[in-house]
Amino acid sequence: MQNQDKNPLHGITLQAILEKLVGYYGFDTLGELIPIKCFTSNPSIKSSLTFLRKTDWARKKVEDLYIKTIPKFPV
Repeated sequence: MQNQDKNPLHGITLQAILEKLVGYYGFDTLGELIPIKCFTSNPSIKSSLTFLRKTDWARKKVEDLYIKTIPKFPV
């Protein structure tokens, strides 16, 4: 269990990650940083979650961006 204490993704849902990223970057910038259709063509949280839950490589990119962005989030 100690390893989970250091994991910044522990205890946070994909929806919460996506909402934070969209709130910080917006879909336009998010689509530039991670160029996938669910961010660039009629984006929504719901459609993005559906795609990301089925597509491991895209979810990994979103999670990696979240980890890099954590220090920039307002407290």
